[in-house]
This record gives sequence, structure tokens and C-alpha cells, in this order.
Amino acid sequence: MSDQRATLEIIAPTVEAAIERGLADLNLPREAVEVDVLDAGSKGLLGIGGRQARVRLTVRPPEPTVETPAALTEDALPDLVRQVVADLLEKMRIPASLQIEWRETDENGARAIYVNLRGNDLGILIGRRAEVLNAFQYIVNLIVGRRAEQWVQIIVDVEGYRLRRERQLRQLARRVAEQAVKTGRRQVLEPMSAAERRLIHLELRDHPAVTTQSMGEEPNRKVTIIPK
Repeated sequence: MSDQRATLEIIAPTVEAAIERGLADLNLPREAVEVDVLDAGSKGLLGIGGRQARVRLTVRPPEPTVETPAALTEDALPDLVRQVVADLLEKMRIPASLQIEWRETDENGARAIYVNLRGNDLGILIGRRAEVLNAFQYIVNLIVGRRAEQWVQIIVDVEGYRLRRERQLRQLARRVAEQAVKTGRRQVLEPMSAAERRLIHLELRDHPAVTTQSMGEEPNRKVTIIPK
């Protein structure tokens, strides 16, 4: 196919002068054209016998416009999450049923898609300190975020493990806080993930007699409960 793009040849004392004159005639910016130097010109000897520069400007074709797909609606997101989780479970050869719903995650009205997996022998999906479950949840969030082209918080649970663990941690926080107040000594909890440490901090943030602090390095970072 022949090239039908618009071209313009300009002659001027220098290459740069020719390019500037051509851009002015076309009323285009430099990045909109391709420049071919047909003759760089010369000054000649003592200014005698010199040649002017000659360039050809070729207008670049316009960049194709890429339509950005519309963001998925809130009602459509759970279906996408279901598809992603089901595909991952199939690849892992883990049979499970899925329960998916929107849930509020804090008192400010923040919401997340909660996925609860049910089935036999799903302990393999939890792992030590929920390491496997957290990794699985991270992958689901990553895939869904890319496909939906928006950030969506997704919480993946197995047989209500996270909810039970949350209740246990809140009870633990209150019990150890009482112990810290009674003994007057700081109490150090076992190593926890960032999400679990956050639960401890939130549970005791309004406690009148203790403060909390995370100490140590990952993955052995711990919450310390300190009497005021």
C-alpha cells in the first residue's frame, strides 16, 4: 500500500531553520512529524558557494484511540470475584462451594466483598498463621483488580475461620490488657500478621488504661500492650 501521508519539503539556510519553518507552515508540533534531511547544506568557503539545507516533513498518522472499558458496577463485581476464585480453586484441584456477599468492614461504612469457602478438608487453604489463605486472598485481589480496572477489597475466608479468629483476638486483647493493668507490666503477644495486629490495636485503641505498640521485624513482629 502506498504511503498517502502529507509531506512538505522546505529549503532554508540551516536544517533547524527549515524544520521550524515547515512546522510553522503545517501548524504542528515537532512530535507530530517525521523529519528527513535531504541535504544538510554547506557554508562554502568564506561564505561563497554554499548550499541551503533541504528537509522533508512527513505528518505522522494519528495515534489510534483506545477505548477504556467502563468500570464494572457494584452488582457485577461479585460475579467476577466468583469466577476468579472458582478458576483458581479448579487449577488447585480443591472442590469447594462459594458464598459471596458485600459486607461493611468498619464503622465508617467501608465495604468489602466477603468470600466464604465451604467444603471438606479445606485446612490446606489456611496454612500456618493463615499464610496460605492470605496468599490466596492476595492473588484474588490482584486478579480482580486488574480485570475490573479498579481497586476492590476482597476478603477470602474458609469455613468462617477469619471471623472466629477475629473474635478470639478481640477476647485475647481484652484479657491481656486486664493482665497488664493488674500486674503493671507490659505484655507481649505472639507474632501476628499485619491484619491481626491491626485488630489488637483497634480493639484497645480506646482503652483507658493501656496503649499498644507493634515491635520487632517481620515475620516475627508482635504487639506489646503497655500500661499507662
